[in-house]
Amino acid sequence: MNDFAIQTAALTRDFRSVRAVDALTLEVRRGEIFGFLGPNGAGKTTTIRLLLGLLEPTSGTAAVLGYDTQSAADAIRTHTGALLEHTGLYERLSAVDNLDYFGRIWRLPSSERRARIQDLLTHLGLWERGQEPVVRWSRGMKQKLAVARTLLHRPSLIFLDEPTAGLDPVAAAALRDDLAGLAKREGVTVFLTTHNLSEAEKLCGQIGVIRAGKLVAVGAPRELRERRGGRQVEVIGRGFAAELVHTLRQHPGVRTVEAGSDRLLLGLDDGSDVAPLVGLLVHGGAEVEEVRKNTASLEEIFLMLMEEE
Repeated sequence: MNDFAIQTAALTRDFRSVRAVDALTLEVRRGEIFGFLGPNGAGKTTTIRLLLGLLEPTSGTAAVLGYDTQSAADAIRTHTGALLEHTGLYERLSAVDNLDYFGRIWRLPSSERRARIQDLLTHLGLWERGQEPVVRWSRGMKQKLAVARTLLHRPSLIFLDEPTAGLDPVAAAALRDDLAGLAKREGVTVFLTTHNLSEAEKLCGQIGVIRAGKLVAVGAPRELRERRGGRQVEVIGRGFAAELVHTLRQHPGVRTVEAGSDRLLLGLDDGSDVAPLVGLLVHGGAEVEEVRKNTASLEEIFLMLMEEE
């Protein structure tokens, strides 16, 4: 067994004149939560369908849990779980009956099935309402139940396509916390697509960013911020005259300057020295009270990557 749950090499899929996935080369380590970010139409869902063996690639190769997606798609789907566009739930059935139905499909023995259902519903805070028809439940509760469905047969890898889309902030946060806890407890690899950058930063150990079918960046959230965004320096004080701001914008190593009445936000190239900039401000008559160093946010990095040629 190698260290990777997913490996692709120049994976490509065309739909007539549209290239949905373009030479995707990617590795996802076993046991991690991997976030796959991109705008609508970037190729996220098509990538999942390729990895599940539901679509044939135009060219390139992919292996999931060591199985080739073209020759062993059935084995991949046996050892993985997936929550795609729809929950796959039968809303007239109760939560327990839903999971019992899917447990029978997976041919889980009766005693194991009952214990597994109670365990998952208890962990997700759903057991007390497990006999209610799912149609009465909130969207957030249904999404939790759908996640339980993907984990029922103890897969090694699960695919979650925008699992918190359409949820209110409270429900989304609750589902995110449950996902983090379940992934750790079950020891499962998670491949997660999302538009929610805060969610990706909190949940994911590694993130890949896709644009127009091409992988444009991959790494840990902190690595992406530092690698792509350089550094940011916030200067708190007074007297930031327009002439001073203009001078800062011309200074070598300064990428951006956002000016307010009592603060400046400077975007700097890596390796740029902050001391000369503070000296320039003081010499120009500004009163500097505090200097804070940080890095660009993941949202800023994402927008930067979307705008690059």
